[in-house]
Amino acid sequence: MPLYTDGPISSIEELTARDSQLLSVASTEGIDLTQKIGLAQDELTLELCGMLTATGSLLQGVWTSPVGVQNVVVTPALKVWHALRTLELVYGDAYHNELNDRYAGKRDQFRKMARWAYEQLAQVGIGIAFIPVPKAATPDVYVSGPDVDSLPDGAYYVSTAWINGQGEEGCNSNPAVVTTAASTFNVAAGAVPERATGWNVYVGTAPESMMLQNGTPLAGETVWLQPATLANGRQPSAGQSPNVLRPIRQFIQRG
Repeated sequence: MPLYTDGPISSIEELTARDSQLLSVASTEGIDLTQKIGLAQDELTLELCGMLTATGSLLQGVWTSPVGVQNVVVTPALKVWHALRTLELVYGDAYHNELNDRYAGKRDQFRKMARWAYEQLAQVGIGIAFIPVPKAATPDVYVSGPDVDSLPDGAYYVSTAWINGQGEEGCNSNPAVVTTAASTFNVAAGAVPERATGWNVYVGTAPESMMLQNGTPLAGETVWLQPATLANGRQPSAGQSPNVLRPIRQFIQRG
C-alpha cells in the first residue's frame, strides 16, 4: 500500500468509477478535478493530524517517535474516504456555480457517504507504518556497452523501490524506459531517503511484466548493471502494509 505522503490518494479514473457523470459535470462547470483531488487531501491531512494527536498516548510503548501523516498508510478505508470527500467538493463547487438543485443533491449525497466512510475508518483504524519508506523517484537509467554482455535489443521498463531495515518495501517508482542495441544498461536509484537501508530494481519489456532482478537488496549508492538475461523474480509489491491499525473512537469530525 502506498504511504499517505506518496502522492494523490485517488485518481480521476477511480472517481469516475464512482460517479459516471463526473467528467461531464467537470467539463460543463469548468472544474479542475486534479485540483479538487489535492484540496480533498489537504482537508484530510488536517483531520488526520488531529486524529493522530488524539492517539499519541495509545501508541506509547509501541512507538517512541512522533507519529504524523508521514507514517500513515493508504488503507482501503482511507482511500474510500478521500474519494467521497473529493466528489463532495466537486459537486459543492458545481452547485455554487449554477445554484442547481441537482448538484446540491449530489453534494449532500456524497457528504453523507463521506461521513460514513470516515466513521468506518475510525472503527477499523488508521494504518500506521513504524518505519515509513517513501515511494522511489524514477531511476536514472543509461545505456552501457559494448564491452559488457548485451541484452536482446529492444525497449525495457525499469523501476526501483526502497527498503527499510525491517525488509519492508515502499512503493516502486514510475518506470524509466531505455532502449538497447548491442548493449545493456546501468540503474541508479538516486538520493537515499531517511530510514531506507537499500533498494530493489525491477525490469521488464512492459510495465506490467517488470520482475525483481537483484538477489539481495542493493546498498543506497550502488549502481546496478543489468545482466544479459532478465531474472524471473517477483513483481513489485503494492508498498508497505501497516504495522498497526489504530482505531479512533473518541474523535469528533467537523460539521
